[in-house]
Amino acid sequence: MTSFSVMSFAADKPNKVKVAKNAPLFSKFVYQGEDEVYKNNPLKANEFYNPILQGCYPDPSITRKGDDYYLVCSSFAMFPGVPIFHSKDLVNWTQIGHVLDRVSQLKVHDCGISAGVYAPQILYNPNNDTFYMITTEFAGGFGNIMVKSKDPLKGWSDPIKLNFDGIDPSIFFDDNGKAYIVHNDAPDKGKELYNGHRVIKVWEYDVEKDQIIPGTSQTIVDGGVDLSKKPIWIEAPHLYKKNGRYYLMCAEGGTGDWHSEVIFVSDSPKGPFKPAPSNPILSQRYLNPKRTNMVDWAGHADLVQTPDGKYYGVFLAVRPNEKKRVNTGRETFILPVDWSGEFPVFENGLVPMEPKLKMPKGVENKTGKDGFFPNGNFTFTDDFLAPKLDYRWIGLRGPREDFIVTSKKGLIINPFAANIKELKPTSTLFYRQQHISFTATATLSYQPQTEKDLAGITCVQGERFNYVFGVTKKDKDFYLLLERTARGKSTIVASTKIDMKTAVQLRVKATGDNYEFSYSANGTDFTNLGGTVSGDILSTDVAGGFTGAMIGLYATSANNAIPE
Repeated sequence: MTSFSVMSFAADKPNKVKVAKNAPLFSKFVYQGEDEVYKNNPLKANEFYNPILQGCYPDPSITRKGDDYYLVCSSFAMFPGVPIFHSKDLVNWTQIGHVLDRVSQLKVHDCGISAGVYAPQILYNPNNDTFYMITTEFAGGFGNIMVKSKDPLKGWSDPIKLNFDGIDPSIFFDDNGKAYIVHNDAPDKGKELYNGHRVIKVWEYDVEKDQIIPGTSQTIVDGGVDLSKKPIWIEAPHLYKKNGRYYLMCAEGGTGDWHSEVIFVSDSPKGPFKPAPSNPILSQRYLNPKRTNMVDWAGHADLVQTPDGKYYGVFLAVRPNEKKRVNTGRETFILPVDWSGEFPVFENGLVPMEPKLKMPKGVENKTGKDGFFPNGNFTFTDDFLAPKLDYRWIGLRGPREDFIVTSKKGLIINPFAANIKELKPTSTLFYRQQHISFTATATLSYQPQTEKDLAGITCVQGERFNYVFGVTKKDKDFYLLLERTARGKSTIVASTKIDMKTAVQLRVKATGDNYEFSYSANGTDFTNLGGTVSGDILSTDVAGGFTGAMIGLYATSANNAIPE
């Protein structure tokens, strides 16, 4: 394959990847969503689907400058980090890149998949015409950091390390020029009353020095809405100002099935803050567990005001499958917010959420067209011949450009001497699982040289929970194998000899919790390998952590899955 003409996807960076002789070639990838909820609920002309971002796009934060909206999400150990989206109307979204797209900003090379970047907040400061993204980066010695940009389309600064502990930082710019940071933290030493007891703290912030002002910290929420009820995991705070008063909105109850959003009010950004009598203002926790088209775990929200004065809130929630497992991860949803009274309330945020919403007045649904992100059931196809890699493709723990090159025939992945089960950068290009039921097919040309070589597709919830469906070598023969790794223990589900003289298509098909892996030499007739296997290990509730399942185009020169 070294005879191919190769080029880097990053046009401004010369490609330094030295392609191995046996590097696999992926010439096509097709992902097709097949969820029943979208088949049974077709859109009318004045409707759009919720969630607006399907798959692992959790912890959304949103801001507006003029009629431009920007939205970011958590990315953990994915590289590049913090996907950023742009919209003019809150319905049609375009991914414009990632906020953290350089190693100087994102050092996640040796951390678990659920470490790295948590709960980013994006906010436009009209006082100095600057965008800020503040987050916690649990890797690389960073902690709480901030990056800035005058134009999100033109990139972001290197991180500014902030001098405080805790997580989920959020900045607020008052109209008098002052600034504040609020964040989650542990109670003062010796004052933790129960497991999950947390507090919200506020600091004054020096905008000129880009640093908190020492000695200004104070606790503004202890435990949550009602400490006597032992509320857990008060976090993800955001400050807002309306009619001269300051509103503090937080998530409460943990990010699972007790998740909710609560609101407080004060006459000062430093408190004291009084909880609204109607809390929570968003949650799905009280509802019938057998409801159809279930949306659950709703919370971790952020508000934005439109130019005409209306409010909307983005938040995370999940869509469990038929076994109540969460494979698509925490997704980004949106609801209109009624703030006609003293406190904001998410419209229909306390009743079972519907898969469709009415379009804002004057908006046309263009999702899936003209470069806008698709939602509902859609097909994503990539032959890897475009000069720029689609932003939906991500790496894990390191840059994609370190292992990918294109040829006139497709994508070459240069294998690292690391496999998917190690806490190292992996030579895998990932696409998020965005549907409960889907089919993903990759076309592979490959002839491994030794049993240490393997390439194919992988379905990953984490380094300790994944499936590998790949081609390797044993003695003089090529083998296709299916490996299941659960809690770090790997077993070969099935393997078969395979002729790799021509390209082979590898396919994973999920129907809820049931996953099937199959292959085809002619592109028409597919043969199943390993029967029907459970998607349990690809679910958050089994594997733990904070990510959703991802489908990877995978190569390694450190394979330890041996065909039987």
